[in-house]
Amino acid sequence: MCRVDLTRIDGIDVTTALAVVSEIGADMSRFPTVKPFTSWLGLCPGTKITGGKVMSGKTKRVVNRAAQALRLAAAALRSSKSTLGACFRRMCSRMDKPKAVTAAAHKLARLVYTMLTKGEEYTDQGQDYYEERYRERVLRALSQRAAKLGMQMVPIAPIQQSA
Repeated sequence: MCRVDLTRIDGIDVTTALAVVSEIGADMSRFPTVKPFTSWLGLCPGTKITGGKVMSGKTKRVVNRAAQALRLAAAALRSSKSTLGACFRRMCSRMDKPKAVTAAAHKLARLVYTMLTKGEEYTDQGQDYYEERYRERVLRALSQRAAKLGMQMVPIAPIQQSA
């Protein structure tokens, strides 16, 4: 019916996929981009800004079965050995669990929207791929910060342990 297999996304099983598709339907033409879709689900961060100051980033409260199903799928990513699981665990380390679940559900909703609109299959790169990309991002940010301070990062050789 949808021309794609939503269960290829880690965390989304058959019941979750059925709940999401039954709630939103197969026709995604009523959502021009992914932003209105995630807003309709109530998974996008709020933007209450006044005078250039962020007053609140709280998501709006929406009663939506698809959003509930995506939140449950996101919570199941905790023990997953996939890219999404590694991303969820990193978010849990930075923020409290309910916010991390909502952020992971937002990521799942974006993947679902992309799969349904473009008809592309999802392929998981794995936890090691995600960890390596995250390490590269951190190193690039540190080297840019060091350059701003007039310094340079120099890698050190790994320490050899004697037997």
